[in-house]
Amino acid sequence: MSKPDILVVAKLWPPLMEALQAEFTVHDRIHESDPAAFAAIAPRIRGIQANGESKVPRALIDQLPALEVITVFGVGYDGVDVAAATERGIPVTNTPDVLTDDVADMGITLMLSIARRVPHADKYVRAGLWPSGPMPLARKVTGARLGIVGLGRIGQAIGKRAEGFGMSIAYTTRTQRTDTTYTYYPSATALAAEVDFLMVITPGGAATRGLINAEVLKALGPNGFLINVARGTVVDQPALIQALQNNVIAGAALDVFDGEPSVPEELRVLDNVVLTPHIASATWQTRRAMADLAFGNLQAHFNGKPLLTRVPV
Repeated sequence: MSKPDILVVAKLWPPLMEALQAEFTVHDRIHESDPAAFAAIAPRIRGIQANGESKVPRALIDQLPALEVITVFGVGYDGVDVAAATERGIPVTNTPDVLTDDVADMGITLMLSIARRVPHADKYVRAGLWPSGPMPLARKVTGARLGIVGLGRIGQAIGKRAEGFGMSIAYTTRTQRTDTTYTYYPSATALAAEVDFLMVITPGGAATRGLINAEVLKALGPNGFLINVARGTVVDQPALIQALQNNVIAGAALDVFDGEPSVPEELRVLDNVVLTPHIASATWQTRRAMADLAFGNLQAHFNGKPLLTRVPV
């Protein structure tokens, strides 16, 4: 029996790619590299393997009459047109839960890094500046006020870690939760006005694009810090750059960017930021678990078994 044909639409972690090539006939980004060849094999494509940054629009789905399943190597799937897939009865899967701890750890790491200026201190020592005098004082984290934008699995894990620092915790979501004692605010602006650190961990997509705008940043204020481990699109990036340049807020720690991997020079040259290249889930242990789950979803589908982690529709 021939192996099912699948289309890979992103640069994948090599161990996952190796597993896919052993089990399936893999067409690696051929829709981008060779449109003519893609047109010839499109009728045979039965699955799509994406990652959290992939774009799987309706136009691509419509070109694949035999498509049966779309799997995402990542928790975010805002780049997939789930509505278009659902119309065709095509399930979409992702890899939730297995990266919760790493992303929550990274959120806390970034908060500590910008508050205590850890990267700046490292550069200070390496540049031989310590003998000339101490660095400026930093911001204490323990006992400070944390606001979480989005209180899903990862947001709750961040809150649990922040409790260990004796922080007072508040949050905003579209609907108030009944399973938490954290203080609820109805909007990001209202939340920002009451906290020292604003942690963004809400899903991406059209509904949250530009959610953290100039108004929110003004409310956060000149002593407040923004941390983003969600999606770059959730933050109005030009507004953030202006806020940082003009000391509207004290600083920002960002793992994600709008238009990544390109990061504006205006952001890169600022001294009141910590910037990391979308590495919140980038540990060997978590990448392995994500790969196993993504691969397991494809195996389950083509073996006629229930999907492991189908996204809600």
